[in-house]
Amino acid sequence: MSDFSNPIFHDETKAREWLETRIWPNGPVCPHCGVIDEATLMTGKSHRPGLYQCNACRKPFTVTVGTLYERSKIPLHKWLAATHLMMASKKGMSALEVGRLLGFSRKTAWFVCHRIRESLRETNLTPMGGEGKFVEADETFIGGKEKNKHVGRRDKRKIGGMGKEPVFSLVERGGKVRSQHVANVSAKTLRPIMVEQINKASAVMTDDAGQYRHMGKDFARHEVVNHGILEYVRGEAHTNTIEGYFSILKRGITGTYHHVSAAHLKRYLAEFDFRYNERESLGISDAQRMEKSVQGIVGKRMTYRRID
Repeated sequence: MSDFSNPIFHDETKAREWLETRIWPNGPVCPHCGVIDEATLMTGKSHRPGLYQCNACRKPFTVTVGTLYERSKIPLHKWLAATHLMMASKKGMSALEVGRLLGFSRKTAWFVCHRIRESLRETNLTPMGGEGKFVEADETFIGGKEKNKHVGRRDKRKIGGMGKEPVFSLVERGGKVRSQHVANVSAKTLRPIMVEQINKASAVMTDDAGQYRHMGKDFARHEVVNHGILEYVRGEAHTNTIEGYFSILKRGITGTYHHVSAAHLKRYLAEFDFRYNERESLGISDAQRMEKSVQGIVGKRMTYRRID
């Protein structure tokens, strides 16, 4: 059975039961008072399927209350199907394609995809790396005018304000990536991010850009490769891991989404970061990636007004 033939993507009841076991592994959790496994399933024709009443506060709830799916008119199995499609596509899937496959309007598909991306945004920003570990740091630029897409890296830094949006990423070798949309790529902007999000015991690898100078005192070790003289690897010093990630990110945005607005870039970065962090090379299947992604829906309800 292929992943997409799973009944949870085609049957509302199966989808709700599947979600309940993932969101409530220890029994129903009341979103109003937080009591665990002290609720009664309401039965009968007058109650909608999956409705519980908390025995402590007496308030009703379903598994979607307090999540991105709350009050959605879209069937739950289609939410799960859209999530699976996005998680199984290495370079992403456009809202138009998701809508075509699931029978959504263009506006609905766009909103669903952005809601799912919001659920993928990392909230636990514990420092990356540690003793004996390597963290690579680098920046890239997304978007911009076609005439500026093939200029050199140093020139790109100069035209960052010409429609190109700066993205700064950290990647732990053999581990996870963390990306964010930043105002600029100056030392004033990037250094606080690195100090806060990289364990001080780490070995940090960067190129020779000016914003990365004088980092030695912040970390156990700081190695630099000089791309200006075509130096890309010197022993353990290189930024090949993060360059590989940027390649996936740019191919996905250019080939799948074509254009990403500055207002929503953070959500696209969350999507690509999540798929990379839960990648196949780490032994994670499409089904497992999709299941992990659903954990992020709790506490992230988003309305049309918030997403515009």
